[in-house]
Amino acid sequence: MECEVQSGELLATETELAVLLYAEDETLPAEVTALCEPNDANGRWKQQTLLYPRGALPARRLLLIGMGKRSGITADTVRQAAAIAAQRAQELKVSSYHLGYNGHLPLTPQQFGVAFAEGSILGSYRYTRYKSDREETSEITAILQAGSDAPEAVEGVRRGQILARATTFARDLANGPGNEVTPAFLGQTAVEMGARLGLQVTVLDRAQLIEQGFGGILAVGQGSANEPRFIVMEYGTGGQGPTICLVGKGITFDTGGISIKPAEKMDDMKMDMSGAAAVFGAMQAVAELQLPLHVVGIVCAAENMPSGTAYRPGDIIRTLSGKTVEVLNTDAEGRIVLADGLFYAQRYQPAAIVDLATLTGAIMVALGSHAIGLMGNNQELANRLIAAGEATAERVWQLPLWDEYRDAMKSDIADLKNTGGRYGGAITAAGFLAAFVGDYPWAHLDIAGTAWVEKPSRAYQARGATGVGVRLLVELLQGYVG
Repeated sequence: MECEVQSGELLATETELAVLLYAEDETLPAEVTALCEPNDANGRWKQQTLLYPRGALPARRLLLIGMGKRSGITADTVRQAAAIAAQRAQELKVSSYHLGYNGHLPLTPQQFGVAFAEGSILGSYRYTRYKSDREETSEITAILQAGSDAPEAVEGVRRGQILARATTFARDLANGPGNEVTPAFLGQTAVEMGARLGLQVTVLDRAQLIEQGFGGILAVGQGSANEPRFIVMEYGTGGQGPTICLVGKGITFDTGGISIKPAEKMDDMKMDMSGAAAVFGAMQAVAELQLPLHVVGIVCAAENMPSGTAYRPGDIIRTLSGKTVEVLNTDAEGRIVLADGLFYAQRYQPAAIVDLATLTGAIMVALGSHAIGLMGNNQELANRLIAAGEATAERVWQLPLWDEYRDAMKSDIADLKNTGGRYGGAITAAGFLAAFVGDYPWAHLDIAGTAWVEKPSRAYQARGATGVGVRLLVELLQGYVG
């Protein structure tokens, strides 16, 4: 999907498909109402009316999409409407279509342009890489008919395309099968990104991890034939602006290890590296947007497999920080690899550390699939993330991280244990991670409920990986600019 901007009026444009977005409480142009029967188009949210003007308008087809009450229209309303338009354009097999809004824009032209591009690209996304019988479809061009606002909308569309393509990149990684998307694959992907975008990339293999003492990642990955990797992608330099570290859990497939998971739905565990995927996508977007910041993307990549060499319940491992961890459950592996990544991030003396992980089933019990769990040690950073979540519709909900939750992770025979019991599991997992961030501002995002959907709740999602976290992180980082 390509997105463009044109000036001029939508209803005067000759096109295969014209898409008009309109609010419930606004009057449609007379030439449009003349094509409708009573009650065909009342503007209810997501109502679609496809009309064939037959010469009454220059467009061959006119699609009306209801936006609900004008007072309730947000960027996400536009994003979803643009996604619906893209999907109908695919169904109609047009090569291009034009989209406009009835009356005055409910957002600034730049905001509208961002949401239009994001919705168009994300709404048309499908993961069909391995379907040998997939239809070869030609590229569709979505054109925003912005009238006199076209010059301002151009920058919004440019930004929206960058964010959407970074998100589809993350979706591709998380949708990819575990036999292809291995720790080594992620390492090679980072190297290729570095060459393409000018990032400084470091990939540590197993021998280097042993030499440098990455005991957490090594323990989790030691049962697999696919050896672990520790990946660092660095954009900018320390003098370019605030240093922000993004740390992603990169478990490329999670069987649970010796504490093996049930067979049902284990196939979905290829998405257990969605936190890493979000970091990859965010780093791509940051580089393409050329934000004046120093951003360090850290990915802790391993495959959690049972074998004769796998780590066991009862083992005690020494992490990169020197802290020891008693392993009670090998399926609580994400926090163990993140322990090394979070401690490593401290060497950059960052203004903030944010980690993303499909960490716990407990967060899904608490928040379902509509919110990211947020915990941390710094309220200002938490507030920034909450605001970024509202702006991007990748909403976060803050949970407490009191000392009692941290204390629950203390072990009788080691510094820490990797589970804290059944209750409050998402929070005690964050309590474990808190031991590895020092005094630096830090936030933990548990995306287990939002990274993968069976039944999409938004029009720009598709079954499978959502790419959640990419747009959220970039919005957060944008707040540190200037």
